Amino acid sequence: MKELPKVTRGVISDNINNEQSIFYGNRLSKENRDDISIVKKINNIFASVHHVYKSRVKITLKDKIVEKVIVGKTSTNLITIDGELINIIDIVDIEKI
Repeated sequence: MKELPKVTRGVISDNINNEQSIFYGNRLSKENRDDISIVKKINNIFASVHHVYKSRVKITLKDKIVEKVIVGKTSTNLITIDGELINIIDIVDIEKI
């Protein structure tokens, strides 16, 4: 039987630390999750089959409750039929009347 060559290995003197700490979690704060649900509610109102041009909604703001007729939205505001802009960040809840 033929003898196989000897294998040499180098000496590792450094302390190798190649472990990684990985954490996958929900990085959104409660406020951001609420904002997303408000945006989702607004999108559902505009996507409704009952919304043709305008929708009458009850908007709960941080300091008051108002009833408005909304006709459009931008990325940060709702647009009412009177041309008033309502900041989406100030909205606590919204529902169609």
